[in-house]
Amino acid sequence: MHSPGEKRPIKDRLRDIFEALEEILVRTRPTHGALEETFAGVNMKSAIAMGQGRGIALLCLARANLEVLEISPRSIKQSVTGSGAADKQRVAQMVRARLGLKDVKFRSDVTDALAAAIALAQRL
Repeated sequence: MHSPGEKRPIKDRLRDIFEALEEILVRTRPTHGALEETFAGVNMKSAIAMGQGRGIALLCLARANLEVLEISPRSIKQSVTGSGAADKQRVAQMVRARLGLKDVKFRSDVTDALAAAIALAQRL
């Protein structure tokens, strides 16, 4: 799979996201999924692209018949760090600590996904 951030046509990037997420769901067979609630962004082009990717994720989760919990960014931060106002660096630090991976560095999108998964696990 190519990196979704590459300068490729949107249809190709969305297909890559769909295929990768479908494969992960088949392989891991989760019972629930978590998505960060949408927020109003300043950049309309970025907001549209995020909405398209989020739509693909919701479609994949629906096709897998998963329960989906949509969680606000503030609630995710609260679940992971104890503060809904925590910055990204603190969230990344706490994600690594909670997963026992203190020496591992994740891209910010991976950290965000892991933080949402931690927040979901606390609600189950």
